[in-house]
Amino acid sequence: MPGFELFGDKERQSVQEVLDTGVLMRYGFDPMRQGVWKSRELEAALSHRMETPHVHLVSSGTAALTVALASAGVGAGDEVIMPTFTFVASFEAVIALGAIPVLCDIDETLTLDPEAVASLINTKTRAIMVVHMCGSMANLRSLKALADQHNLLLLEDACQAIGGSYEGKPLGSYGDVGCFSFDFVKTITCGEGGALITHSREIYQKAHAYSDHGHDHLGNDRGAEEHPYLGYNYRISELHAAVGLAQLAKLDRFISIQKKNYSLIREALKEIPGIGFRKVPEGGEENFSFLNIFLPTEALAREARIAIAQTGVDGVFYWYDNNWHYHRRWDHLKKGISSAPLAAEFKNRLRELNDRDFPKSDHWMGRNLSLLIKLGWNEQELEDRTLKLVYALKKVLS
Repeated sequence: MPGFELFGDKERQSVQEVLDTGVLMRYGFDPMRQGVWKSRELEAALSHRMETPHVHLVSSGTAALTVALASAGVGAGDEVIMPTFTFVASFEAVIALGAIPVLCDIDETLTLDPEAVASLINTKTRAIMVVHMCGSMANLRSLKALADQHNLLLLEDACQAIGGSYEGKPLGSYGDVGCFSFDFVKTITCGEGGALITHSREIYQKAHAYSDHGHDHLGNDRGAEEHPYLGYNYRISELHAAVGLAQLAKLDRFISIQKKNYSLIREALKEIPGIGFRKVPEGGEENFSFLNIFLPTEALAREARIAIAQTGVDGVFYWYDNNWHYHRRWDHLKKGISSAPLAAEFKNRLRELNDRDFPKSDHWMGRNLSLLIKLGWNEQELEDRTLKLVYALKKVLS
């Protein structure tokens, strides 16, 4: 991770094929295309790789979440349970639809704690958004059981976890709808882009209309298409899809490289007394984009981060203090601070549900360091990095 580390001739060739037609938009201009439809090709390839019949590309992972929720009927006043550790896009998508994100504790998987989720379900709950942060998953079996019991949507935000699996199913395909991001720092990238996958034809039909101003995409005359639903513009371009198509063909290679690098570092670190590892649920296979470790205390985690940085090793994240990824820095969400003023009732509900402490989540995140696994390391770089990590962690824990 990320896929841009291994850009090459395939990406350039794919983009050039689009430029040669002069058609950069995914819809219309059929005679000019010369049979080149990169978005359609990428959707078909994703459908095959994710073992899911319906795929729709959009402009970003944030767009994928927004379109997925809207297409599943989530809207004004509905509550969506989501984890305290995610990316801000998760709650931005919910709020954009007039629904209310409800922050929920995580467990040692660094994803939703099923018991905490169960305690938050009420008559206003419409969806559970499970976020597979840093390449690994929650206890999806338990969360699906909760969703089925209460007739809730189970949405998988797999934006950081493409290529992982659970009980033999690709992440994103286990719930009702799954979402991916293909931004510049993801395992595969379009530059900017995203996708949703689903087994529901109804969700798919609404998604491709909602993401393109409500167009039904029937017939061959775009100007004559009907608009069965209100919609917005979340379209991907053919240029971005062209890059993603070349990248997706490399996904298995990327995962293989990440697994090798991840495993070598993990083997070295597991011999250090006091180091623990993120729990991967039984039946789960990470995509190996991050190696997440736990130190015995928050103080030691902070000290370890400094010690590692002093060795020159980069790509080590302490999410506990991060602006984008952890609840402690989300005052704009918790207090309803928005450039576009929020309705008073909505703002009050946001504060009531979310402006609180999450000690169970803090217990895990305060002790966590997340180590980025890169694709481009050569053998010497990987060995040097591992030795420096071991040295720094032993020094802190001795």
